[in-house]
Amino acid sequence: MTDTPSLPPRRTMAALLLASTILLSPAVAFAQAAPESATDDGEIIVTAQKRNESIQKVPISLQALGTETLAQHQVTNLDDYAKLLPSVSFQTYGPSQSDISIRGVSTGGINLPGGSLPTVGVYLDEIPVSTIGAMLDVHAYDLARVEALSGPQGTLYGASSLAGTIRLITNKPKQGVFEGGYDLTVNKFGEGEAGGVAEAFLNVPLSDKTALRVVGFYQRDGGYVDNTLGFRTYTLSDSDPTNDKTVSNAAFVKKNFNTIDTYGGRAALGIDLDDNWTMTPSIIAQHQKAEGFFGFDPNVGDLQVHEFAPDRNLDKWYQAALTIEGKIGNFDLLYAGGYLKRSINNDQDYSYYTVYYDNITGYTNFPDGNGGFLDPTQRYHNEQRLTKQSHEFRISSDRENRFSFTAGLFLQRQANSNLANYFVPGLAATGYPVTFGDDIFTTNTRIIARDYAAFGEAYFKITPDLTLSGGIRVFKARNTLKGFSGFASNAAAVGCTTPIDLATCVNVDKVYKESGETHKINLTWQVDADRMVYATYSTGFRPGGNNRRPGINPYDADTIDNFEVGWKTSWLDRKLRINGSAYYMKWNKLQYTLAPVGAVGVVNIYNSGDARIYGAELDVQLRLGGLTLSGSGTYTDAKLTTPFCQINAAGNSDCTLGTLAAPKGARLTVQPKFKGTATARYDFDLGGTPTFVQGSVLQHGGVKNFLATADDLAVGRTKAFTTFDFSAGTQFGQIKVEAFIQNAFDKRGILSKNTFCAPTYCGPFARSFITKPQLFGLKVSQRF
Repeated sequence: MTDTPSLPPRRTMAALLLASTILLSPAVAFAQAAPESATDDGEIIVTAQKRNESIQKVPISLQALGTETLAQHQVTNLDDYAKLLPSVSFQTYGPSQSDISIRGVSTGGINLPGGSLPTVGVYLDEIPVSTIGAMLDVHAYDLARVEALSGPQGTLYGASSLAGTIRLITNKPKQGVFEGGYDLTVNKFGEGEAGGVAEAFLNVPLSDKTALRVVGFYQRDGGYVDNTLGFRTYTLSDSDPTNDKTVSNAAFVKKNFNTIDTYGGRAALGIDLDDNWTMTPSIIAQHQKAEGFFGFDPNVGDLQVHEFAPDRNLDKWYQAALTIEGKIGNFDLLYAGGYLKRSINNDQDYSYYTVYYDNITGYTNFPDGNGGFLDPTQRYHNEQRLTKQSHEFRISSDRENRFSFTAGLFLQRQANSNLANYFVPGLAATGYPVTFGDDIFTTNTRIIARDYAAFGEAYFKITPDLTLSGGIRVFKARNTLKGFSGFASNAAAVGCTTPIDLATCVNVDKVYKESGETHKINLTWQVDADRMVYATYSTGFRPGGNNRRPGINPYDADTIDNFEVGWKTSWLDRKLRINGSAYYMKWNKLQYTLAPVGAVGVVNIYNSGDARIYGAELDVQLRLGGLTLSGSGTYTDAKLTTPFCQINAAGNSDCTLGTLAAPKGARLTVQPKFKGTATARYDFDLGGTPTFVQGSVLQHGGVKNFLATADDLAVGRTKAFTTFDFSAGTQFGQIKVEAFIQNAFDKRGILSKNTFCAPTYCGPFARSFITKPQLFGLKVSQRF
């Protein structure tokens, strides 16, 4: 029995959405062309408030990277567009293994597969694609724009938009237009390997009322990190030096071993059902294989590591979606539904935990039965099978009326089946009490997170130029966690025999429920046609959840109260644009991952106290004929306002244990105090040929990587860095040719430092994850 409504079966949902994309007849009509991405004077049209409007009319701190900007900066993935968005930062282990944050709402570390939900909501068109664990890294091609909404977006975007929302908006099928294009790029890292990108799109009218748009891409990223020869001697957790065992990583030595292959495609069908109703089914799929490790160890050398086991990440996913839009009278209606299926297979060198365990008696001493000892080097293998379906129904009235509104219903169900093996090859043969195969520790769990919400925003024009708006979202969440997590001793405690049958052995079976609301109020004054100021109070939330370890209490939702003032202004006949905001945010009961005092290799999620964040954002653009100057920057000051106590052996916060985990006033993580970017571009005619030159600079401040004081000291902080990008191009008929260099002076800009095991144990071996090294490229494009 359940107290929540049921959703359609997942396979049924996927089949319906796929069938609507593939089988709909060209005889069905299409009328919806993609909305224009910019006005005549260059202002970008966005849909941040669930309707089309100029970015200059939206009372939200919002940055939008349009089609031209994305192309001009050779944007293909998260690394590229995050560089252009000062409020956005991220931590990563490599491709498709990142967590992003906005405005400093982060406590550091990469989310575990069974960890907290993200603080930033990510949308692909109208469909949320945020998942439990690492962010979906969508290949950025044939996009109308990338929108970054800073600050809580809880009323319209709901759970996990605690700090903001990232929206990737694709180009839609166009009625009655045959068009296409391709982009071919070859590139090479300065001291690394060559790579390249091949991308193409085609828009085909199938009838006078139906159109199909298809996209395909393949990207090869060459490597730039070397896995060099290294040796390690284990004491095997005893005092007898004759038992010491020396091992090497010779089998895994390789130059430029961190390569990436990504390919996929998208298809969308535009259909006009009648004069008022349109339907757009679509499907997108991506396959990415990343080999090697994407950080380096400064103790080994520049862009070098010592890895003693294979490193790879295979990420495959598809999403089927259906959008139906129409009008009934003066009301606009929309349904958006999607089904996402994702598969992740990850292998990592886990041996630095072995180095730590080698100091604990008995932890690495495994007699092999032949008078010797097993190589105790530990490895990590993870398999995740994620699904997510969401449905939203929305109705909006005419915004030209004095009173207008947007209201809707939303529900989603996401699941993650997570198998994690922490193993030593050959361990089972030694007689050691393994949990499964050669595993020392095993996690085999399934999380199901359900969210239900009703939301609305209303707008009232007090005068023609002064608008008061307010919104609320009421929600209900239910999170279940079931399976096994632990050592062989944990299995024995619940009556499971060794080796464990992971299909039947259960030592964790938890349910977490919560309900509540989030709200917003805004006052906007349109001073004149070119200038607007606003003030906003808004809140955001992230649901709580269950800890995977038996006996550990669940963690609660964390929330944000945001107080913000902002302005959107144009000057000099709209040649100059100056937008900005200033804000204060109070982060309540923030969620953080920490190990209890005395625990070895065990981490749980706790509500670690409160924090406050002050900040300001500025976005400027000046057009002077063919010269365009643009820049944006963010200042962020984020600190704890309450002490973060240590966690006792029972898994509870305990301020009597002596040293605090982090004191009041401790700086938060990931977001630098200042991050800014600026671009100068000059378009001119050279012998009758359109030509350009462009230069960009990124200034990125240093960051703290972990909230807890011990972890911060063990890993250390990053330093500020500055990088420069340059490009130049011309056109021959329909063919454009462009040469570029990114990170021209090969600055080793460290975005974050991280470890694959607890920082207090593995801090000396922390890896540095960097912005792209120097990259040369040549790009050829054509549109027809």
